[in-house]
Amino acid sequence: MQIEFNAQMRTLQGTGASRRLRKAGRVPGVVYGGDKPAAAIDVDHNEIFHKLKTEAFHASVLAMVVDGTKHSVLLRDVQMHPFKRQVLHLDFQRVDAAQKLHIMVPLHFINGDICPGVKEHGGVISHVLNELDIKCLPADLPSFIEVDLKDLDTGHSMHVSALKLPKGVEAAVHKGEDPVVVSVSVPRGGVADEAADAAAAATAAEGSATAAAGSVTAAAPAAAAPAEKK
Repeated sequence: MQIEFNAQMRTLQGTGASRRLRKAGRVPGVVYGGDKPAAAIDVDHNEIFHKLKTEAFHASVLAMVVDGTKHSVLLRDVQMHPFKRQVLHLDFQRVDAAQKLHIMVPLHFINGDICPGVKEHGGVISHVLNELDIKCLPADLPSFIEVDLKDLDTGHSMHVSALKLPKGVEAAVHKGEDPVVVSVSVPRGGVADEAADAAAAATAAEGSATAAAGSVTAAAPAAAAPAEKK
């Protein structure tokens, strides 16, 4: 189901006009692209603020409703206030159903807790990428890409080429490149700690053996003592 939001065209532009819009609970924005000129819009702050909290709003083809007419757009940029919970400006791009999109989509990692590197060897997962740059037609755009870690072991990495991308989707990487997406490594000091534990166990075993030998040696003269009194 396509995510919708309401917008209206605006004619007044400039810093002063934008400031007045924000005081009235509106957010100024712009929509561009396609075969039409860029157009100034504004949206309700509360509506857009809550929609921005959803991951899919950032990586989906959206339906911008203006005067009852729906326009397919992508969210391209969001400007937030440095310390207030306030959206200052929005950029949207018109979508052509016949033209491929170039967009970042989030990665969802699954089965990290049961992969051999973590479950059997106590490794630590490092997420090198949390989103992937892709190219696809609007109809094929996924809201996220799933990354299954069930077979990942310590000392190994998963690259972009190993991802199972949805039909019609391709990774937008430079020719000859295959970036690392995620890896599993041994915790810092893990090998050293294991060696130290083994050494401590060996030392304890040697100490026990020495103590036992000493007890036997001390018992021998005690057993021979009565014979000397004769």
